[in-house]
Amino acid sequence: MNGATKVGAYALGLAVVFGGAAGIGKAVGPVGGTAETASHEGDGGGHGGGEGGQTSAASSSVPGGLQVSEGGYTLTPHKTTLTPGKKTDFRFTIDGPDGKPVTRFQLLHGKRLHLIVARRDLSGFQHLHPTEIGGGVWTVPIELPKPGVYRFFTDIQPDGVARQLTLGTDVFASGNLQRTPLPKPEQVAKVDGYEVRLTGGLTPGKSTEITLTVSKDGKPVTDLQPYLEAYGHLVALRQGDLAYLHVHPDGEPGDGKTKPGPGVTFFVEAPSTGAYRLYLDFQHDGKVRTAEFTVHAGNAGVPAEEPADKPAEEPGHDDQPHTH
Repeated sequence: MNGATKVGAYALGLAVVFGGAAGIGKAVGPVGGTAETASHEGDGGGHGGGEGGQTSAASSSVPGGLQVSEGGYTLTPHKTTLTPGKKTDFRFTIDGPDGKPVTRFQLLHGKRLHLIVARRDLSGFQHLHPTEIGGGVWTVPIELPKPGVYRFFTDIQPDGVARQLTLGTDVFASGNLQRTPLPKPEQVAKVDGYEVRLTGGLTPGKSTEITLTVSKDGKPVTDLQPYLEAYGHLVALRQGDLAYLHVHPDGEPGDGKTKPGPGVTFFVEAPSTGAYRLYLDFQHDGKVRTAEFTVHAGNAGVPAEEPADKPAEEPGHDDQPHTH
C-alpha cells in the first residue's frame, strides 16, 4: 500500500488486522495488571442507568482497548468521522448491558472517565478528560491534527463493576493519509525545554521496572506537581494493533516515601514481543507535558515503513451521528 493512501482503504485493511489482533490478544493475555482492580470511591453523581444490576463485568483475556464492548458496556461515539485540523465538540456515551447510557462511574485517579487518543501510526497522542452534560452524554473539544484513523480509548469503572474497563473505537479524520514513521528508540525525549531520560526496558510476559527522570536546563526537577493523584501517568501502545496499557507509578504523593521527582518509576508488563510507544504525562509549573518514547520488547523485528508514493484521492465519508 502506498505511504500516502486513502483513509477509507486503510480502514478496510484494519478490519483484517483486527481479526488477527483479537487472536493474538487471546494468546498473549492482558497487556498489564490483573483483571480486578482495587475499588475506588465513587463520586455519587448522576442517577443509575445502564448497569442493569450487574455486579461485575466479564473478565477478558484480550489486551485492553482492542474491543469496543466488554462485559456488556459499549463505547458509542455520536460521530465517527471528523474534519482534521478543526476543533470539534466530540460527544459519546458509554452504553450499559441494557442499551442505555451509563451515568454512574467510580472515580479513577480523580476522574470518572479518561479519554486517550492516538493515530494508528502512534502519532497524535492526546490524554483528555471529557465532561458529562446530562443523560450519560460526554463531550470534549478535540482537534485531530492530520487525516488518518485514530483510536479512541476510555478508561472507566461503572458502578457495580468490580474492575476497570478499557474500551476502544476508531474515529476517522477524512483526507489523504500520510503515515508517520515510528521514531527509533531513544533514551532521552525532549519536550518544551525539558529532558526526560528512560532507564530500563520491556520484557515480554514479565513485569519490568522503568524509571523516567525529568530535568530542565541540565538540572533535575525535584518539584513535580501531582497530576491526577500521581507524579506521572504512563500509557503504552503496541505497534500494529494498538493494544493498550495505562499504568501508574510506584507510590503516590503524600505517602511519606514518594519524592516529587526527578525520577518516576513504573512497573510495566508487555504482553508480547514487538515495538511499543510510551507516553509519559507529567506536570511542572502548572502545565502538563507529554514525553514520548519508542521501546522494543524482546528481539522481534519491527515492521518496516512503506515508502511514500503519490497521494491518492480523498474518499467520501458520511458523518451521520448515532441516535440514542
